[in-house]
Amino acid sequence: MFEVVRGWIDRHLSDEEAVLLIAIVAGFFVVMVTMGAILAPLLTGIVLAYIMQGIIKALHRLQMPNWAAVSLTYLLFLGGFVGFLVFVIPMIWRQLQNLYSELPNMATKAREVLDQLPQQFPDLISTHQVNAWVAMVNTEASGITQWIVSFSLSQLPVLVGVVVYMLLVPILVLFLLKDKDEIIAWCLRFLPARRPLMDQVGLEMNQQMANYVRGKFVEFLIVGIASYVFFALFGLKYSALLAFLVGLSVIVPYLGLIAVTIPVLIIAYLQFGWTSSFLYLMLGYGVIQSIDGLVLVPLLFSEANNLHPLAIITAVLVFGSLWGLWGVFFAIPLATLVKAILTAWPSNVGEVTQ
Repeated sequence: MFEVVRGWIDRHLSDEEAVLLIAIVAGFFVVMVTMGAILAPLLTGIVLAYIMQGIIKALHRLQMPNWAAVSLTYLLFLGGFVGFLVFVIPMIWRQLQNLYSELPNMATKAREVLDQLPQQFPDLISTHQVNAWVAMVNTEASGITQWIVSFSLSQLPVLVGVVVYMLLVPILVLFLLKDKDEIIAWCLRFLPARRPLMDQVGLEMNQQMANYVRGKFVEFLIVGIASYVFFALFGLKYSALLAFLVGLSVIVPYLGLIAVTIPVLIIAYLQFGWTSSFLYLMLGYGVIQSIDGLVLVPLLFSEANNLHPLAIITAVLVFGSLWGLWGVFFAIPLATLVKAILTAWPSNVGEVTQ
């Protein structure tokens, strides 16, 4: 048994750089699990600064000096950040409050629709089934109402966190953009001078992250704006809130589409009923999702991550349970990191055999 363990260590843990890399990754995971909430503003700033590197590189290709490219990019970010806080967030919040006040009426309409089902489909649906569904609707509506009330009361301190984000994130983004080279050079001082394994993993991760993070941000904007315009043209209630959820759904592969389609379907049906407006609305929503999946995703994500769908869903569940929305957002890059390390990991099988 001892020889088997020693042989495995000789094959997989004989390279000092590989051991250092796994120690760094393990330390990163420990820090994120224990201090993720505290470091959230810094992580947000890093993600936003990383997204804007694409704009800075594009301006560099236009022969713009670095200081001018950074300044212009930061002004664009600041304008978008302020616009999001001033216009988008208040609109979504108002519609969320309206939805909360309308929940009792929506539950009543849902019960009325369910009561009519045995008459419309007597061979498929019985009164007993409808009664069970009505009881479930009542239970869920009561549970949602209680959750919203408890959430609103218990999360009042979050307002302080929002203020901190509003003040800290723009400042952090400014320094991360302006002093990027100095920060990277300072971090590299703690790594070995010769690090082929880390360089290989880092190069692959940088390509994947650049493709994924910036692509997801652009996809979120396009899908969210297109959905809002479409919903608003149809006069759908809570169009801004639903469009925001549709935009967020692109972050969660496979599961996000299912989760966000349910509220869109319910609200549209309760507002329009089984009419042509409802059918056209859902058809247009399906077209938006089809364009996203068949056009936007292949166009934005040119670098394939070569991950099996089962691995993607597992990564979403695991990292989402650890870090919430951040974990869901970075599930694919983190899964790619694990895959890149496993692929590049040195193995001295031939040497041990000899």
